[in-house]
Amino acid sequence: MINFDLEEIKELIKAMNENSITEFYLESEGIKLNLKREGYVQAITDVSSSKKFDESVKNNADQKLELQPKEVFIKSPMVGTFYRSPSPDSPPFVEVGDYIKKGQVICIIEAMKLMNEIESEVDGVIKEILVENAMPVEFGQPLMIVETG
Repeated sequence: MINFDLEEIKELIKAMNENSITEFYLESEGIKLNLKREGYVQAITDVSSSKKFDESVKNNADQKLELQPKEVFIKSPMVGTFYRSPSPDSPPFVEVGDYIKKGQVICIIEAMKLMNEIESEVDGVIKEILVENAMPVEFGQPLMIVETG
């Protein structure tokens, strides 16, 4: 039986980008993997029966990150694909060390072909960005750590 872990899927996405491949589909022994790239949008649209992938996503979501006093997580409000900038040619919305204000757009999460601007709910300084660009995120998954004062 074929199993994929998150690193193998990241490598497939990287190979797709480097070779201008817009779609990759694999179905074998009950596993379906469909990767699509439409312009800037990259999404894992169907992964089923892959225990390693499921465990990897669960382990990342359950990862225990320790916050220092006055630090908070900015968490994903939805399932989707995380983007740091509005387009591949644009600079990221925020970088580590940037001061952000409540209501400022800090990233985009693509869900069902819709680009959703995610705004900060706090004022503070970006201490860490926890998700790589163009990677899938789960609801409630920490995206960034912000020091609030």
